[in-house]
This record gives sequence, C-alpha cells and structure tokens, in this order.
Amino acid sequence: MKTSSDHPADSRPVRLELWRQIYLRLGRDWKIGALALVLLSIASATQPLLAVIMKPLLDEGFTGAQPSYIWSIPLAVVGLMLLRGLCTFGGTYLMSWVANNMLLALRRDMFDRLMGMSDEVFRARDHGRLLNRFTIDAGNVSGLSTEVIRVIVRESLTVVALLAVLLYMSWQLTLIVLVMLPLSVITSRYFIRRLRRINRDTINMNAELTHVVSEGIAGQRVIKLFDGYERERGRFAYVNARLRRFSMRAASADSAMSPISQFFVALSVAIVVAVALYQANHQGLTVGSFAAFMAALGQIFDPLKRLTNIAGATQRMLVSAESVFALIDEPVESDTGTRDIQARLKGEVVFRGITHRFADASRNTLDQVSLSVPAGQTVALVGRSGSGKTTLVNMLPRFIEPAGGQVLIDGVDIREFRLRALRSQLSLVSQDVVMFEGSIAENVAYGVQGDVSEDRIRAALDAANLLAFVDSLPEGIHTPVGSNASALSGGQRQRLAIARALIKDAPILILDEATSALDNESERQVQASLERLMTGRTTLVIAHRLSTVQKADRIVVLDQGRIVEQGGHAELLAAAGLYAKLYRLQFRDDAQSAPADPEERPQSPAPLAPSPADHGEDSRRSS
Repeated sequence: MKTSSDHPADSRPVRLELWRQIYLRLGRDWKIGALALVLLSIASATQPLLAVIMKPLLDEGFTGAQPSYIWSIPLAVVGLMLLRGLCTFGGTYLMSWVANNMLLALRRDMFDRLMGMSDEVFRARDHGRLLNRFTIDAGNVSGLSTEVIRVIVRESLTVVALLAVLLYMSWQLTLIVLVMLPLSVITSRYFIRRLRRINRDTINMNAELTHVVSEGIAGQRVIKLFDGYERERGRFAYVNARLRRFSMRAASADSAMSPISQFFVALSVAIVVAVALYQANHQGLTVGSFAAFMAALGQIFDPLKRLTNIAGATQRMLVSAESVFALIDEPVESDTGTRDIQARLKGEVVFRGITHRFADASRNTLDQVSLSVPAGQTVALVGRSGSGKTTLVNMLPRFIEPAGGQVLIDGVDIREFRLRALRSQLSLVSQDVVMFEGSIAENVAYGVQGDVSEDRIRAALDAANLLAFVDSLPEGIHTPVGSNASALSGGQRQRLAIARALIKDAPILILDEATSALDNESERQVQASLERLMTGRTTLVIAHRLSTVQKADRIVVLDQGRIVEQGGHAELLAAAGLYAKLYRLQFRDDAQSAPADPEERPQSPAPLAPSPADHGEDSRRSS
C-alpha cells in the first residue's frame, strides 16, 4: 500500500481504499457515531434559526406590533443557544470516544502485527519509523478521521441550512453567492494537492527524526568516546531543518487558502450589498429581510472556512493511514504447523541438507549443512565470524527459514509443530541481553506459565552465580532492574538471562555467546553451573572464546557455510586444522604448552566470594 506523489493516476484507487479501511474501523462503533452525528446535526440546525429571528425582530418587534417579542425572542435565543451547546458538547464528546476507541484498536492491531512479524522481516525494519507509526501516525488517523466526519457533517449541514434561509429571504442574492463559491473551491484544489505532497514528506521526516534521536540515545556512550558530537549534531540539524522547511511549506499552503477564500467571499458580499441596496430602493426588500439575509450570509463564512481547512487535515490523515495500514497489512511469520506438544521432547536435533542465503548476498550463508545432535549431548559451533553458526542455530526456533533442507526434533520436521509449541521446548541465551521493566524475579520468571515460587527463582539465580549479589540488594529478588536492566552491569545482565533460560527448563538449550559479557572469574563460576544443568539436556553452544567449549561432547567447525571439521577438543587440536589455527590465535602465548584436557591447564585463581567492595559496586549500579 505504497503510493508516490509522482504517480497521481494511481493515487485515487489507493486513497479510496484508505478511506474504506479508515471508516470500516470507525464503523465498529457506528451506534455511538450515529448518535454523535444526530446531536451535531441538531446543533447545526439551530444556527440558521438565529438569523431567521432577525426578520420579525426588525420588521415587527421594534415597531411595537408584537409586544410579546419583548420576552419571547430573548427566551428563544437563550433556548436555542442552550440546545446548541448541549448538542455540540454531546456530539463532540461521543466522536472523541469513537476516535479513542479506534486508536486503541489500531495500536493493538499494530502491536500484534509487530510481534507476529518474522525475525528476518523485523530486523530489516527501521525501529525509529516503527515507533513513529505508533506515536504520531496512529494518532493522526484516529483523531483526524473523526474530526473530518465531525466537521463535514456539522459544517455541511450548517451551510445547507443557511443556504435555505438565504434562498427564502432572497433567491436573487443567493444566486450571486452560489456563483462565487465554486471559484473559491477551484482555487483551493491546487493548495490541497500541494498539501498532500508536503504532508507525506513531513511524516517521513518525522520518522527520520525519531530514528536519529533514538540512535543518539542508544549510542550516547559511543558518541562521547569516539567524539561523534559534530556528526550527530549535523545529522540532527539536517533532519530538524528539513522538518521545519516542510512545516513552513505546509503552513504557507494552508494559510494561503483562507485569504483566497475570503477574497471571493468579500467579492460576493460586495455584490450582494450593491444588489440589496438596489432592491431596497425599489421596495423589493425589507430592512428585516436584508438584516436576516446578511446575518445568515455572515454565519456561512465560518463553516465554509472550516470545510476548506479540513482539506489539509484530510491529507495528513490519509498519509498517516497509508503508513499505519502498511504495518497492519505486513505478513506475519508462517505458522502452518498443526502439531501440539503435550509432553517434554527428548531433544534429538537433526539438521539435514540445510541451505540458506540472505537477500542480496553474493553466496550462501549455509551450503548443504547436515548435523545430528543426539538428545542430551552438548555440541559447540565454532568458526570465523560470518561462517553461519548463528544462522544455523536460529533455524531451530524458526527465526530463520532454510531455503533448502529440513530441521528435525525427535524425528519430526519442526514445520509440523505449532510455533508456540515448538518454542516452548527451547531456551535461548543470546549475546544481546534483553531485560524488561520490572523486578529481578519478574525477569527471571519471564514467560513461565503460572506462578513461580521464590525458591525456584532463587535456585536459578544461584545456578547463574548471582544469588549472593541479589541477596545483598535492599529488596532482594524484588529489586527493580530499570529499563533494559540499565541499573545492572553487563555481567549481571548476562547472568540474569542465563537464570531466565534455566528456570524454563526446556529440553533444548541454545547458548549464543552466553558468557561473552562475563569476566574470567564469573565465566568460570557460570560455566561450572551450566555444566551441571546441561546434563540430560541437548545444548547447542555458539562461542568465539574457545576456552568455553572445550568440554563439549563434540565441537563442529564451520567455515563459509560448510562444516569443515568436527570432533573433540584434543582430536581437533591434533588434526592441526582450522580449529587448531583459531585456538592458537586466541592462546598463542601458551598454545604449545596447553594440554588437551582443559582440567589440567593452568588455572586462574580460585573464585572468591563476593567481597563487600564488589557488593558496593553492584549496589551502586542498581541504585
């Protein structure tokens, strides 16, 4: 659902489809909307009556012909204004209710579609523009769509009613007005088309502004350390200036419509006055009729102005709707599986003839990779960056789909499982640690069905070597972690992620650089805990630090998307292949003296209990 201002011939059906989608959603609350329109219609109908009152007031009231006018006309004015005020309030309130209901549903559908996107599609999206759709575009669609209805219905009825009064008072003068009005409309069309283009550019630039600011927030440390102030200021200044330029263009086009419309209105009024004076001199028009006519004519300008100005809001609404519905119409990840998983799987994993290539890549990321992992074994995947390790493992939870081949668990193609059932059998600890707003306990138990006891949470924290630190905090496991656990150190966040994976107790565990953020001391402690907990669980380990994979049942070496070696640590060192080369690069100072058995290698100092100083530092990070 993408349009371009360069192809106006294609834009009409797209705009009609946008209108259809917008008002189909508004139609879900059609009863409330209909009541609002009735109230607004009543408010519109009362406005011309104020002008009609002028004729008897001037022709008969001031002459004393009708003494009752002394109290009846003031009461009629008060009653009309009270009725109009109540109907305007009720109609506007109910239209706002419909708008906010629509906004609620739009954001819900957008978020559901966002969560349902495939991992590959999601990673390709600009997160700043996605946020812009939730904050600005959705609000524009819901708010402006009801505003358009409210203005069009109320002001159109007001104009029609006032025109009826004008025709009743003097059809000759009304014809003059009707001739001049189309000239104003034709002139406004040029500005409406210009506003459409400007509003699309403005919304795109708003998204770019969100993107630049979010990058500045996320990368503020890098900006400071690498002296990127001027570059980021320049990026922001460029986007900010462009946004101002588009806003000024929109303001100039929007502002120009009013004086042009007013010019034609003034011209029509001048002609009306001249004709009315001529008719009055020839006794064809009474003072009361002329006053009523001018009162109705004076009231018609404001609704006409609002109808003209709504064109700019309509274009903003359509451009925002284009962005919102493009997200809602995004395809979700394929879930064609029909099998549910009632019991815990054994965890045998088989990759059979896996081939994959990313879009626009010059070669396959994986090329005919076959690998069997018996249930309960630990297999480490190593290799240079870009060799396909993470891509292969990401096929297990179906974050990435293979172009060819099969992934099987316990002999069943994983595409036969429902996605949620499949992922319930997997735990993942990635090098990119993600934590959510809430307490330590809530993050550790994240996603686990039912209530999780504090004992289970504490056991998971203990296994991740984090319990001593957590107990030192004032609120213990109920301590808030802050946004993305920003109050914790990198190593503490990594251990929280490990505890979260452990408490799920899935039969298949994926560790993608799971200890990458830990210092050597913490790494040894966590590795010892993981070795105990990986017993009886199928574990796939991705690691660049080869010291963390030496106890794996099997080490698989990938290079340029193919398996080039596999075996035990000592066996691969003896083979003097790629693994041995990578090992020597990491441990070149002691590679020749390092024994095959990692337990016999020179050890680091024994792990120390967390000292008060360590707790102080951790507490400062948590405060």
